Amino acid sequence: MKKYLLSFAAVLIAASGFSQLQTCPTNINFGTGDLSFWSATTGLMGGPTQSYPAPNVGLTTIPEYSIGNTGVQVITSPGTDPFGFFSTIPTINGYAYNYSIMLGSTATSRTLGQTGRNPGGFTRAITYIINVPPGSTTDPYTMTYAYAMVLENGTHNSNEQPLFKATLTTHDSIITCASPGYYLPTFNNAAGGNGGSGTGATLDSAGAKANGFSNSPVPFMNFSGNNTNGTLLYDVWTKGWTEVTFDLSPYRGQQVNLTFESDNCRPGAHFAYAYVALRNTCAGLEISGKQIACTNTTVEYSVPALAGATYDWTVPTGWTINSGANSNIINVTVGANGGKVTSHEVNGCADLRDTIDITTKPPTVAGRIMSDTTICSGINNVPLSAVDKVGGVLKWISSTDGITWNEIAVANDKYSAQNLTASARYAALVQNGPACTIDTSTAAFITVDPKSDGGKISPDLTNVCLNETTQPLLSLINNIGAVLNWQSSLNNIGWGSFSPAYQNPTYQSGPVSQTMYYRAIVKSGVCPPDTSDVATIRFYNVPAPAATIDPVNSSICYGKSAVLNATITTGTNYAWSINVPLSPGGSGVVPSLPYSLSTTASPKATSNVVLSVTNAGCPNALKDTFHIDVTNPIIVSAGNDTAVVINQPLQFNATVNDPNANRWTWEPPAGLNTSNIPNPVGLYNEGAPAAITYVVTAETAIGCTGSDTITVKIFKTEASIFMPSGFTPNHDGRNDVIRPILAGVKQLIYFRVYNRWGQLVFSTSEVNKGWDGNLGGSEQSSQNFVYMVQAIDYTGKVIVKRGSFVLVR
Repeated sequence: MKKYLLSFAAVLIAASGFSQLQTCPTNINFGTGDLSFWSATTGLMGGPTQSYPAPNVGLTTIPEYSIGNTGVQVITSPGTDPFGFFSTIPTINGYAYNYSIMLGSTATSRTLGQTGRNPGGFTRAITYIINVPPGSTTDPYTMTYAYAMVLENGTHNSNEQPLFKATLTTHDSIITCASPGYYLPTFNNAAGGNGGSGTGATLDSAGAKANGFSNSPVPFMNFSGNNTNGTLLYDVWTKGWTEVTFDLSPYRGQQVNLTFESDNCRPGAHFAYAYVALRNTCAGLEISGKQIACTNTTVEYSVPALAGATYDWTVPTGWTINSGANSNIINVTVGANGGKVTSHEVNGCADLRDTIDITTKPPTVAGRIMSDTTICSGINNVPLSAVDKVGGVLKWISSTDGITWNEIAVANDKYSAQNLTASARYAALVQNGPACTIDTSTAAFITVDPKSDGGKISPDLTNVCLNETTQPLLSLINNIGAVLNWQSSLNNIGWGSFSPAYQNPTYQSGPVSQTMYYRAIVKSGVCPPDTSDVATIRFYNVPAPAATIDPVNSSICYGKSAVLNATITTGTNYAWSINVPLSPGGSGVVPSLPYSLSTTASPKATSNVVLSVTNAGCPNALKDTFHIDVTNPIIVSAGNDTAVVINQPLQFNATVNDPNANRWTWEPPAGLNTSNIPNPVGLYNEGAPAAITYVVTAETAIGCTGSDTITVKIFKTEASIFMPSGFTPNHDGRNDVIRPILAGVKQLIYFRVYNRWGQLVFSTSEVNKGWDGNLGGSEQSSQNFVYMVQAIDYTGKVIVKRGSFVLVR
């Protein structure tokens, strides 16, 4: 027993010693959230610089040389880079870095107030002095860091471009194979050669992309050279997170310096910054990737890269390496069985190996949901089960349209859908462990029938009196579901179903001789049936009112009347409708039977006149309708009143709106060459009266007429213009407008009115148009006005008349 205890203690001591040999330096990964044990430098390339020697406990940010920008910053909460859109703290193939550091900013030498290139670009660096634990050089002691970069293309030769680099040094040399530098390559064709002022070099875009860079879509205001206004350029390139490993086992027991540095271009006008994160594991190579893999899926396994390294991977039997066999990242298709994945990477500084054991799971089989069913809307419960699956249910989903799905947070093989009111599909999301994909089961469709609703029957009440031949048509409306049968009752209590079943939504009743009640039985799908509202056909053993009318249809001319006659043979009361003037109208009591009555109707448009007759004890009224067609009014226009002189021919021209009104009459016919056409000619001599008013009438074939009048003033003079001496525009309808009276005139050239200052206040060439006493919307005051009239008489002679008149308010 003592021997066993001693052996166990020896193993424990040996294991503890090995653990100490593999322990990472304190805060190598910025795990304390600050720069503890790191030293830092900021400044200008070529000097001067500012130093921040270790231990820097509690220090989280360092300014950019002498300006306010932050040149070095410890990042403890991830964000998103504004140019590259990658996270500022990486997670790479399953390994989550918890901290990172940002080296540099977008500041350039211009931020120092310089307009030219001097004094050069900013430089920032952080350094850790690593005391490599002593031990065997065959035991790996590794450092793994990840970096991401944002570099502005300076269009300089490559050795002047902005860059990020990692440098590993011993006391007397640089470990070159672990000290890479990263920059945007150009074709080194800048003007000025390789000196500090060389600009205009062409970017090697293909080379940049091959090195993992991509051009940012975010523009940056560049102030290079003597450009004081700035130019908005898309000249920023970014490279996302990449891992790198180096092995320090050859330096067991020695001290090495690890430095990360970010430099602007040497002239200073273009910026550079980078992010760095370190793992807190130093015990050799570590393969990252899933240790439980799903059969027939593709996964990635990776190791941090070695500069200039070769890689050799092995995977379990039955697996396929799809890509990356000679790189630090492989993509594989998982076989049916698990096994070991190994990686061997070698360069001039390291020879590293790692192996991880992988177990496999069969791929997800989503299965199906048991099973389609039909239920009734409302209170319901449908048990559902996920069957024929491989994997567990993550959650259930449902959809009423098959397009939009709602999640149900139930992670069981069984789920009960309850109280559904609409048809829906139900499926389950299934996954056979985190390594396998999530798949959706075949859905079950639950048909939800709406609740049965018997609706109502229209009409719900029909009254039938003795001698009526009414056979009501009953129609089921507002129902939900199909008709199973109709029922009838004599008392609205005891009901009998139709036999055979009658399933039509309408029912035509027969002749009515007694009161009956009807209803329908309706059923929607699987839902319980429902009964419609009751329709009543009520019988009254009282004669229905009866009457005859004459004429049923009649036609009258506009403005005329029609005589309507009726004889009531059964009834106690009557009433005429009031929509048309009737003489006599109103209502009354039937004094004896049969009873005859008549009325004269004078409608202005085509109308119906209704005579209602009731018989006491019968609720139904007889409504007899007289239809009266009224022709459109005949509208005749004889023209405007006019004036002539003796021996002046006057051409009349009457018009009518109805082409069928083609029978014409003029009264009196005095002075007319004919009196039965619309356009006679008038001619008057010395014996004619001072004025004649004619009535012209147009008549249709059925005797409808229309008339108009025209007055002709006959002057016993030569053709002339007569002008009133004044007018009173007081809006009283009398003498409100002044106009010339034209006798024997065939054309008015003009009629003009001037005020006493000679201002034209009115002018027209239209006959019968006059002045209303307004000027520009303002009423003129009482005063004298001058007029001028020029016209042409019926012989062609020009007549001119001037004078004055007075306006009286």
